[in-house]
Amino acid sequence: MVNTFEKFKGQGFKTLAVSMQYDPPSYVVNFVQSRKIPFDVAIDNTGAIAKAWGDVQLTPTSYLVDKKGRIVKRYVGTPDFGQLNALIAQLLQET
Repeated sequence: MVNTFEKFKGQGFKTLAVSMQYDPPSYVVNFVQSRKIPFDVAIDNTGAIAKAWGDVQLTPTSYLVDKKGRIVKRYVGTPDFGQLNALIAQLLQET
C-alpha cells in the first residue's frame, strides 16, 4: 500500500489505514513509526469504524472509494496491485 500511495499521492489520491479494535494503540503507534508509514493511521479502539464499513473482521481489508465517496471495490486480503493501480489511475481521470 505504501508503494501505491507514493505512486498516486500527488494526483489527489489519499490513503487512510485503520487499526482493528484488538490492536493496542501503543503497538499501532510503534508500527507506524518504525515502518515510517507515510499516510494517516486511525486507531479504532471501539470497533466503530470496522462496524461502519461492513463489520470488518479480517485484515487486511481495503476499500477503494471514488471522488464522490462511493465504494468502488472492496479487497479482503492482499489486493492485486497491478489491477488496483490501474483502477486508481482510471478513477483519478474521472471528473
